[in-house]
Amino acid sequence: MSKKSERPVAGQEQTWFAKGKSDSWQVLLSQVATRFDREYRGEAFALPEEVEAMPIFLESVAGTLQAKTVSPFWKIAKPQKNQRCLDIGCGVSFLIYPWREWEAYFYGQEISSSARDALNARGPQLNSKLFKGVEWAPAHQLNYEEDQFDLCLATGFSCYYPIDYWNIVMGEVKRVLKPGGHFVFDVLNPNAPLAEDWAILETYRAGEVFLETIEDWEKLIKAAGAKVVKKQSGDLFQMYKIQYN
Repeated sequence: MSKKSERPVAGQEQTWFAKGKSDSWQVLLSQVATRFDREYRGEAFALPEEVEAMPIFLESVAGTLQAKTVSPFWKIAKPQKNQRCLDIGCGVSFLIYPWREWEAYFYGQEISSSARDALNARGPQLNSKLFKGVEWAPAHQLNYEEDQFDLCLATGFSCYYPIDYWNIVMGEVKRVLKPGGHFVFDVLNPNAPLAEDWAILETYRAGEVFLETIEDWEKLIKAAGAKVVKKQSGDLFQMYKIQYN
């Protein structure tokens, strides 16, 4: 069973931000939470005219950009029947991806209260056996027991934080993964043709985007005591499947 954290009541939404290691982390966490809350509520972002004139923004409006920003984790680590899987930064993935076909137990963690609320409302209706609920907390604060999960996922948000923050996240993931379990996450590839334009667009939506090098990410993996089992490149993001030593 997971260790349940106390969820803030109305008016206390910022309380867990203070658990970051620095004031800069607190600002980043708040910015990212606001960015995804607005997206899940369907609210428009106020952008300068020059940004709205960029081809990547027009792709976003047309709906063709989304496919380039999604990392298909199941292609390198398909959840297996009866596995316990933790999706960090899950959004509303249980409503979108075929978890019921995979027959894997889904645990979610999300920084957006809007996404958490939507998923906790709908998830049990789709499959109350497989859906184990969504915790509202940032990626560096995993409120679960040691060795609880067969698979951990974290896609779509690493670029909003610096590598020193992700060093803490990877330590937490190692703690909750079973021996031999896998962690799948993606990173923004700064060498991808769309990377700089996408970073500009996201800067106006969420604040700073960190264009860390692939070499630095792979150094972090090694420093965390893990090895790369598989990796896969996309239009914007490079996906890693790693296993801790």
